[in-house]
Amino acid sequence: MTTTTAGPRRSAKKAVTAPPRRTGKTVTTAAPRRATKKAATAAPRGVRKESAATAAPPELALLAARNTLAANPLVGIRRKDVLAAASMLLSHLARQPRAVSRQYAKFLGELLQVARGRSALAPAAGDRRFADKTWSDSAAFHRLLQAYVALSRSLDAVVDDARLDATNTDRARFVVSLVVDALAPTNFIVTNPAALKKAVDTRGASVIRGLANLVEDLTGGTLLPKQVDARPFTVGRNLANAKGSVVFRNELLELIQYAPTTPEVHRRPLLIVPPQINKYYVFDLAPAKSIVAWSLGSGVQTFVISWRNPTREHADWGLDAYVGAIEEAVDAMREITGSPDVNVWGACSGGITLTAFLGYLAARRERKVHAVTLAVCVLDMSTIHQTTAGLFVTPATIEAARAASNKRGVVEGKALARMFAWMRPNDLVWNYVVNNYLLGNDPPAYDILYWNNDTTRLPARLHADFLGLVDGNPFAEPGKLVVRGRKIDVGAIGLDSYVVGGLADHITPWKGVYRTARLCGSRRTTFALSNGGHIQSLINPPGGSRSWFMAGAANAATPDAWLKRQAKVEGSWWPHWREWIRARSGGLAPAPAMLGSARHAPLAAAPGTYVFER
Repeated sequence: MTTTTAGPRRSAKKAVTAPPRRTGKTVTTAAPRRATKKAATAAPRGVRKESAATAAPPELALLAARNTLAANPLVGIRRKDVLAAASMLLSHLARQPRAVSRQYAKFLGELLQVARGRSALAPAAGDRRFADKTWSDSAAFHRLLQAYVALSRSLDAVVDDARLDATNTDRARFVVSLVVDALAPTNFIVTNPAALKKAVDTRGASVIRGLANLVEDLTGGTLLPKQVDARPFTVGRNLANAKGSVVFRNELLELIQYAPTTPEVHRRPLLIVPPQINKYYVFDLAPAKSIVAWSLGSGVQTFVISWRNPTREHADWGLDAYVGAIEEAVDAMREITGSPDVNVWGACSGGITLTAFLGYLAARRERKVHAVTLAVCVLDMSTIHQTTAGLFVTPATIEAARAASNKRGVVEGKALARMFAWMRPNDLVWNYVVNNYLLGNDPPAYDILYWNNDTTRLPARLHADFLGLVDGNPFAEPGKLVVRGRKIDVGAIGLDSYVVGGLADHITPWKGVYRTARLCGSRRTTFALSNGGHIQSLINPPGGSRSWFMAGAANAATPDAWLKRQAKVEGSWWPHWREWIRARSGGLAPAPAMLGSARHAPLAAAPGTYVFER
């Protein structure tokens, strides 16, 4: 099926978009109503010093940071699909009673060995749930742990015996994993030794605090345990606090120009395009891990897009509108800096949108961009089936997701976060049940988790366009995607490219990101593979003792073949990128004394106004 998004009229002052109008299989767009709602501002909140008795363990924050919403499940998992997978498993097992009886007998036999103290069962290496010494030192708790492991392995074997096809086997295994994870003895206070010990040590205070946390979450309507203590953070104070100004604004975005931090700067500026489902300041967290600060320290003139948080009245903002808005931002940068072209950086869905923009420029034979960086960005959507989010992706679920967002006008980021949490429940649900409710701790105060919970909405039209990418995989087929009336061919973009993937990234698998590098053109593309997960691969400042990466031309036909040719380099990939971007940023000139220009005078201090919209 051809995926098309037709182009609206251009405007020099504002982004123009469309109420959708369908003609056969082609979706065209026209100009929407102008938004009149004023940007909201956020007042700083008080900071409370956290006591050691209620502080979350640091590993909890690190574990959760591996599972952020940055590349969210746009299709989602419906309750009916999970129930259908469970029903299919049960129906197949009902036709194979001997197999079920055999596994049940094995389970009972293993329980008998557990009771006699003769079982060798142990949890998987690295399972943090059972790190407390009581699980090994106490005979009772050790037997409880082994009984749980026996149950887990028996249910897994039952799925194998069901003899489903590969896809339905994976779905059934996911459903079983939800049940097994929920039944973990660590999730209940009477079978969690750490929770029992803390209740005794605090004379019941931890239980009272845990109940208070539970009541607060239930009355607050979050439906899930809080993942972050938001009190220490204020956007514009200790997050998103790099000095700069908004130098351009349209209905969809604010363009922030940052003040140089070096006496000389490269003449060609850099534009960072963040994902639309989260706010831009993942690129400007604490100064020590701020990509903005690193770029400025490299002598690169740095600009960042801050997307507006859309409401129902912006339901018709689609891929065309976002591409048009990016072009207006690029044109503003060119006027401000005097550079005929710019470098660009896109991450996750921002990288998808940026690639559509670059393809649109290539189709028009316009040279406004010199080089591109893409981080944790998958363009070939066939790789989505390698992820948990892709297990239930079918034409029916895609259409259901499209209809739901069209009815509401937007997709709520918080709803996506709840759905995503149940794809990784041990990391994103049960960890917090234990920490917040059983141990009575506050959730961790961690900047990445604060950013991850500061979600935005997606307009229905953009959501539908993204679903069209999932359904039709048009980036992999030249001419299949039409943006603003132009057929897109990623291979015709023809720019030097730097593509970053994460070896431990289960959200945008690194092999899919390598495919992005290949689509960009192997001759001019450098692929860097970090050893981290999704966000750790992006926020990877020098100094981390466990960081390493590999980097080289994306000239191998397969990711595995590329991997065999590379040598491990200790440390962060940021310095490697610094040299790459400097070589493509032109000569040096004195840093500008003022931000903006006569035509694009500063409108507000960074972080701007759109970042505060709720």
